[in-house]
Amino acid sequence: MDPEIPLRELKKAKNKIALYEAALSLMKDRMFSQVMLEDICKRAEISKVTFFKFYQRKEDLLIYFMRIWLTERVIEIDTEGKKGFQAFRHLLTQVAKEHQVRPGMMPSLISFLAEQNMQPCMPELSPAEVSLLFPGHEEAGSRSPNMYELFQQFMKEEDQAGRLNKALTLEQAVQICFTTFYGAFLTAQLYNSTEISRFYETHLGLLEIKEEE
Repeated sequence: MDPEIPLRELKKAKNKIALYEAALSLMKDRMFSQVMLEDICKRAEISKVTFFKFYQRKEDLLIYFMRIWLTERVIEIDTEGKKGFQAFRHLLTQVAKEHQVRPGMMPSLISFLAEQNMQPCMPELSPAEVSLLFPGHEEAGSRSPNMYELFQQFMKEEDQAGRLNKALTLEQAVQICFTTFYGAFLTAQLYNSTEISRFYETHLGLLEIKEEE
């Protein structure tokens, strides 16, 4: 932990993270909409007044989750040296693992994003938050990830390696990445299937170059 971070800032960051972690602990098999703000504050032992000092609305916790979750995945991808489809598969595998722990999280995120009609802007984190959330990876943790840029990077890497389906433009490949990330999950849900990875692989087949090519 950075000794130069003031204790006051660390305390604020700990309270903010405590509210976030309380929300996660309350979800389990529930949708986010079923988790009450009062219960989050009670679990974290923090007042509602203090909650609104950190988050404008309860739903901001979902965006905070996206920021932290995606940053953790980026750190893993960078640390393990994954590129292209391998990196994208890592993201999808982690979605499937998250679903096993909190099955209500991904449906809640998709529902929220559909209501917003846009990808949310990832929040910037204070140095104290970064230090607490990503110890040893502060530089990576301080950068707000952008899903579009990530998907574009993955597809560029595959295109340069000659493994991207030649029938697709780079932009079309990025769009399929979003369709796979969100849509394949929903399709698995509609089929009442727990084999989410199988649905991901089916969609990934659209991106990869065909054998006969």
